[in-house]
Amino acid sequence: MPPHDVKHPLFARGYAWLAKREDEAGNFDNRKELLAGLSGTVVEVGSGTGSNFAHYPAGVTEVIAVEPEPYLRKLSQQAAETAPVPVRVVDGVADDLPVEDGALDAGVVSLVLCSVPDQAAALAELHRKIKPGGELRFYEHVISNRESRRKVQRFLDKTFYPHVAGGCHLTRDTRAAIDGAGFIVQRSRRFPFPPGKLGIPHILGSARRP
Repeated sequence: MPPHDVKHPLFARGYAWLAKREDEAGNFDNRKELLAGLSGTVVEVGSGTGSNFAHYPAGVTEVIAVEPEPYLRKLSQQAAETAPVPVRVVDGVADDLPVEDGALDAGVVSLVLCSVPDQAAALAELHRKIKPGGELRFYEHVISNRESRRKVQRFLDKTFYPHVAGGCHLTRDTRAAIDGAGFIVQRSRRFPFPPGKLGIPHILGSARRP
């Protein structure tokens, strides 16, 4: 088995079902906002079921969609067939992207930095691959600002949650990690998703690679 082959067969099938439900609950609009205005060559890290593909604007000349999980990669390949822009789905991991340094106009991370083994390494790799002046678009769930919820998130992360959720962690401060990787955040909004008091805190925005 290749060292980058990541298999979560039960989680992958559950996530494929959940992704559709979340789009119906508002993620469809979040994905459109995430990708609006992009152009040129784009890498999407952890493309999952390919839910973003339909929302890439016409200015994008190619999407290199990196997905290491075989079942999800197959779904991405199917979604790529009807995408409005060229999408090339490849096997790979976040900290070793199959593109040359400085070759990308933009990188997209969408509900994936919660589950990469090393968030700092993944963001450092994106910083290398995106050309100066290029963009990082991000849509991620993050640790809560409320201590009572943080305690619950920490408990879940230390016990069973990452094992049943494909390596997902609830306690990552992804906005701070993006700053720490050398990107300059241009806009970022924070909101609960699904909407309502029980929603998990998410951030959505863009950053520039100096």
